[in-house]
Amino acid sequence: MIPKLHYISQGITSKEHLENIQKACTSGAELVQLRLKIQSEKKLLKFANEAREITAHFQTRLIINDHYKVAKEVKADGVHLGQNDACPTVVRDYLHSWQIIGGTANTLQECKTLIEKEVDYISLGPFRFTTTKDNLPPLLGLNGYAEILKTLNTETPIIGVGGITIKDVTAILKTGVSGLAISEEIARDFNSIKTFNQLLNASSTAEQRYTFE
Repeated sequence: MIPKLHYISQGITSKEHLENIQKACTSGAELVQLRLKIQSEKKLLKFANEAREITAHFQTRLIINDHYKVAKEVKADGVHLGQNDACPTVVRDYLHSWQIIGGTANTLQECKTLIEKEVDYISLGPFRFTTTKDNLPPLLGLNGYAEILKTLNTETPIIGVGGITIKDVTAILKTGVSGLAISEEIARDFNSIKTFNQLLNASSTAEQRYTFE
């Protein structure tokens, strides 16, 4: 089962990313995504290991953005792949069988392609303009979500992403979106995680956790 709320890390420095991940875990996040844009895989591995230590302490799931080899190395719970990253099918063969794969989509066709490649969840967006990502594809809004979800009719969890605030949650859920990936709104106030969880009806008590040897 994929948690309904994903916190995507942000910060000016790598240290800030880790500090924010710890704040998110302390505030009740069930899943965090380490989204560090570092060219050096060796440096990323160091910070990913630190993120794994933090999330393991809180029994929070950790997803690594883009770098699937790092995700396997640190025994993260999975990897999130952008449109220009590695093919999910190739990544599936590389990862441990229990690790999950998420993919990014902006269109109906991109969703269908990811479903064919058997990703575990799809981040669909952007919902609205956001400063956390460069070169944004077309904004979807409520109408875009509603149209895609109506046609898609899939059991693969669709996670809304892109400039989403607490005020948007109820309306977005009515489109058929099953969860949300949030960055800016949570970073402004980590206590908002509790509100997001309540609105999404996300409960950590029934979650099955993986244990690492």
